[in-house]
Amino acid sequence: MHSPLTPVILMLGTNDFQDTHRNRAWLSAQGMAKLIQIVRQAPIEPGMPIPQIMVVSPPPILKPKGSIAYKFKDAEVRCIGLASELEAVAEAGDVLFFDAGSVTDASRVDGIYLDEDQHHILGQAIANKLIEQLTS
Repeated sequence: MHSPLTPVILMLGTNDFQDTHRNRAWLSAQGMAKLIQIVRQAPIEPGMPIPQIMVVSPPPILKPKGSIAYKFKDAEVRCIGLASELEAVAEAGDVLFFDAGSVTDASRVDGIYLDEDQHHILGQAIANKLIEQLTS
């Protein structure tokens, strides 16, 4: 299953909790399951292995603030459990999993996305995890 190719990294879910969607963690995770399937079925060159996939759960949404807070009303409640749901999807799909919430919180600015320094922290943590996984 493990391939020498650069893994496909999927970190999605935060926007699923916008007020217009009213999603919960389980439903958001089901979208990730479909994306895993799509990556695995994508046309690749003959003889090329299917790339390894890593699902990254975004850090939990904090209390939304700033100019986009209205779009994420109650998102901090509706996103509860997303990491565990995504981990279950990753396990069922036999793909790697990383919880971004284990190394950083959501933005100090908006409570939803990541700030510049948090991208660096997360990128380094994912790189370390991939090195560990791909060299073992």
